[in-house]
Amino acid sequence: MTDEILEEAALNDLMSELRAANDAFNARYPGLALTRQPVHTVYGGANLYKPGAALKLADLAMKHLNDYAENATKFAVALGFSGYDGGVDQPASDQEIAEKVFTRVTAKLETEAIEDHRVDFEDGYGARVDAEEDGHAVNAALAMADGIRSESLPPFVGIRIKALTEESKRRAIRTLQLFLSTLIDQAGQIPENFVVTLPKVTSPTQASVLATCLDMIEKRLGIASGSIRIEIMIETIQSIFGPSGELTIPALIDAGDGRISAAILGTYDYTATCNIASTYQDHRHPAADFARQMMQVSLTGTEVSLSDGITNLMPIPPHRAARGSELTVEQRMENIEVVHHAWRVHFDNIMHSLKLGLYQGWDLNPAQIPVRYAAVYYFFLTGLAESTTRLTTFIDKAAQATLSGNTFDDAATGQGLVNYFINGINCGALTMAEATATGITADELKTRSFLKIVQNRIERKTR
Repeated sequence: MTDEILEEAALNDLMSELRAANDAFNARYPGLALTRQPVHTVYGGANLYKPGAALKLADLAMKHLNDYAENATKFAVALGFSGYDGGVDQPASDQEIAEKVFTRVTAKLETEAIEDHRVDFEDGYGARVDAEEDGHAVNAALAMADGIRSESLPPFVGIRIKALTEESKRRAIRTLQLFLSTLIDQAGQIPENFVVTLPKVTSPTQASVLATCLDMIEKRLGIASGSIRIEIMIETIQSIFGPSGELTIPALIDAGDGRISAAILGTYDYTATCNIASTYQDHRHPAADFARQMMQVSLTGTEVSLSDGITNLMPIPPHRAARGSELTVEQRMENIEVVHHAWRVHFDNIMHSLKLGLYQGWDLNPAQIPVRYAAVYYFFLTGLAESTTRLTTFIDKAAQATLSGNTFDDAATGQGLVNYFINGINCGALTMAEATATGITADELKTRSFLKIVQNRIERKTR
């Protein structure tokens, strides 16, 4: 009696069917990439965008940090680091993390405070007469062209156009054309990592029309085909579920014809479309978490990155001294209290996003930027020691189990630990040296696969 019950021809057909399905899956879900994802996107009205905008925002961010937390202890206390009160009995490990976060935030603000800057023609800009928006589109392009020539642009830049609704569709495309044609005329190129943000998406047709417009614009202006990427904003119910109850997000991505690089949650617009009263619209509202989870299950592992929304409480001091005078002690104390409260809210919101697996978000004001980096660095640094030990142990156990013929049944946890280091490197919170302290090499980490790392160890041991 033979063990081969299935005929070879029939089995080959089934294996071919599996190969096609597996190849399609791997193409759509290549896994977490080591390519850089910005930690934040700073949005600002197009009417305010001038040459050197990123440098000005960096100066304002640094000044704000110096004004309201000039050392690591004050910064950690203001943000509410877990178990941290800044007292003399503070554990050395807590103080070490506080110092490391503060040092890295300060260095970041000095070298690259703005990672991603979006010139906004939508909510942050408002409705204006056509002639005025035409002028701002041209002037913003001139400012970006200046940034290209002076090499002063952030690593990621772009514009947010108006929504492709009936009310604003022509205005949106007109602004896009004016901006890009002026930019090419003045600079001869678009910046690296340039994107167009499409807000308030309600149907795949809006994404496909924008993609088609970009096809034609690129051809007309001599831009390499497919160079301009698209970000879609998830801020309507219809951008998550279609009229027949189907999940819309994958269709939105497909409609972009390979151009869509990110999906962004517009927290307050989304909760408004859910008919939630404005008093209760909040970054951490359960409806917003539902949207985040829908984005996650649709896009995690694809080439489309996820970005979270804003904190709408700005850390702006209520008192300013008149020319030639000084604030009272009470006014200075109130300023500190207001700023630190807003910092803490922003910090907690960012930590909430990070715990849910979203590693990028919006900042609307330079005063929020130090908090952004502090939260990201704190999130990864507080988990570094444990994750390093666990990943090293998991790799050794998995390799030993395979060599001895036993089953290692916790590969998913091992992959999660690898993902931790990939995400930490992607957002700049961890260095490659900190990742390789686990014993894995940079080349192994680039495989993005726990099982491949284990297999590499087995091969090394059996040589």
